[in-house]
Amino acid sequence: MQAALADRGFDFMVREFPDSTRTSAEAAAAIGCEIGQIAKSLIFRAKQSDSPVLVIASGANRVDEKAVARLLGETIGRADADFVRHKTGFAIGGVPPVGHSEALTTYIDRDLLQFDRIWAAAGTPNSVFALVPGDLALLTGGKVADLKKT
Repeated sequence: MQAALADRGFDFMVREFPDSTRTSAEAAAAIGCEIGQIAKSLIFRAKQSDSPVLVIASGANRVDEKAVARLLGETIGRADADFVRHKTGFAIGGVPPVGHSEALTTYIDRDLLQFDRIWAAAGTPNSVFALVPGDLALLTGGKVADLKKT
């Protein structure tokens, strides 16, 4: 993952933890930050095109799938573990925002922008990297939107 970040021109440092960072709660506990500062990567499956959609959401939020579908222009559903691994090259619980097997349409939860620092998965269930929220769109090419389910 360190190389994928460097290839995009960023010097974010990947950190490994002895404890799991697989879920937002586990990551926040291991790092010592608020759960909202965890940039969780969720993969959805676009139903008509069968393409992967990456939603990077605040760890404190549930994603409004209808909002994502409106942005995408087609309905979506949750992706199973095989689809996630095939399309991203990573297992659920460690999917990073970059370095995937194929290009992903990416949407970023606007709520992440309220923090000075956020943490994203770095490819394994116990690795993360820190970044400022504004760099997430630059890193991923993602579109920032209101994605929180209310």
